[in-house]
Amino acid sequence: MPYEFKATRRVEFSDTDLAGIVHFSNFFRYIETVEHAFWRSLGGSVVMTQFEQPIGLPRVHASCDYKRPLHFEDIVEMHLLVTEKKTRSLSYQIRFRRIEPGPVEEVAVGRLTVVCASKGPDGKLQAVPFPPELAAKIEVAPPELLAPERS
Repeated sequence: MPYEFKATRRVEFSDTDLAGIVHFSNFFRYIETVEHAFWRSLGGSVVMTQFEQPIGLPRVHASCDYKRPLHFEDIVEMHLLVTEKKTRSLSYQIRFRRIEPGPVEEVAVGRLTVVCASKGPDGKLQAVPFPPELAAKIEVAPPELLAPERS
């Protein structure tokens, strides 16, 4: 679907801290992992040079709420959902679920907002509308998918 994308990964030893759990900052790397895969699934990237005016997607908001720790060797599913689509920006929710070892449970919820931007004649980034052919590939997820998971 053009409003969601799922990816999985195994927690690497280098992702963990001295307590043996994933360091909070690595969740933001995981957010980028699933976001980049989402764009590739649409035939694009977070840097798109195929347009007359090349565009990129700088971040304007990033947050993550943590519920439970992830540990070395855990397998985590990253589920990206488009929560808002505007002419020049997109917002995502990323749900992190430990799928191995069981039981399957939500461990964190991230949020990311990106702006479609291009370099102006002066070399400075400026917000621009998403190209129509790109915007047509993306929808907002249905409300029932965006409802919080019950713990």
